[in-house]
Amino acid sequence: MNDGTLRWGVIETRFGVFAAWVDKDGKLVRFDLRAATAGNPNAGRDDKAIAPVRKQIEEYCAGKRQQFDLELAAEGTPFQRHVWDALCEIPFGVTTSYGALSKRIGRPNGARAVGLANGANPIGLIVPCHRVIGSDGSLTGYGGGLPLKRALLEHEAEIAGNKRDLFARAL
Repeated sequence: MNDGTLRWGVIETRFGVFAAWVDKDGKLVRFDLRAATAGNPNAGRDDKAIAPVRKQIEEYCAGKRQQFDLELAAEGTPFQRHVWDALCEIPFGVTTSYGALSKRIGRPNGARAVGLANGANPIGLIVPCHRVIGSDGSLTGYGGGLPLKRALLEHEAEIAGNKRDLFARAL
């Protein structure tokens, strides 16, 4: 995939330090929720190249952005990309379960496959896999860790006016 044109940079937020990778056209290829694992010998550090990503992440963290407007170029199987597209349709401040998401994409018995595709999402937060929870309302795995998932969901619930119950508006 990389012909030496990937660029990456670090984004410091109140939720932690993230890292973003963009391709030669500025399309977001990867967003790492744990910048400690960042770096790529085939990508050059270029904070200017990721400036649009940084700006939108900062707006999200400040409660001024509820939807990201970035061109995405994540690599995955057709099924994974289908799941990631469905994740992008989950509204800000709303949660859903793996089972409900699998039904929405026409795979009513595919909750496990949806969970695997969700876990393979290379653009966490922006492709909002954190909005998927267990069918019993419990928090389930997250690449950035469960404390980050809880913090992001609480942030969105507060901004969306769902302070009474973190999972009150589940799809």
